[in-house]
Amino acid sequence: IKFALVKLLRLSGYDAAVCAARWQGSGKVPGGDHEYIDVVNYNNLGSSERIIIDLDFRSHFEIARAVQSYDRILNSLPVVYVGSLTRLKQYLQVMAEAARSSLKQNSMPLPPWRSLAYLQAKWQSPYQRQFNLEEQNVNGSYNFDHKKCSAHLKMLQSLLQSEIEAERLLRTINNDPVRRHKPDRRRHSLFRIH
Repeated sequence: IKFALVKLLRLSGYDAAVCAARWQGSGKVPGGDHEYIDVVNYNNLGSSERIIIDLDFRSHFEIARAVQSYDRILNSLPVVYVGSLTRLKQYLQVMAEAARSSLKQNSMPLPPWRSLAYLQAKWQSPYQRQFNLEEQNVNGSYNFDHKKCSAHLKMLQSLLQSEIEAERLLRTINNDPVRRHKPDRRRHSLFRIH
């Protein structure tokens, strides 16, 4: 999926690539690897900004036995993240603290892979930009499992469709003048003396 999206972005003139990040464990932070997409935007002054695209963003924050407030925060996150590294860092700080609080309420420790340091390592570690799947296979660093990819694609498609439908429903409700005025009528009717 990532390489297909990168191909489309590159055909549209964007400097996009799959970033394969890898980091060594240190202290309480285990080593790991992560793939995401970046798009480099260049401005007239010669500097650039990276736009990060993570196709399964919300899943990075799922925890066991989450309290209701954490689930609300989690469900407010985009399924697919598209934005700056600065904004991503803000999400990471909020979610790491929310996870710590949720787990503490259930007398559970924060697992190292949900710590802020581990989450930051996913997008801030040294990375290699790759432009096509053949590069990945030549490097031999990853195995491409078609069945997992297909299942993952179906799950993402379902989540995106749900998010689009919810957004469409909210827009319809917010734009309906009849619905907008109904709560006012109810509120006024409570104060009437019969």
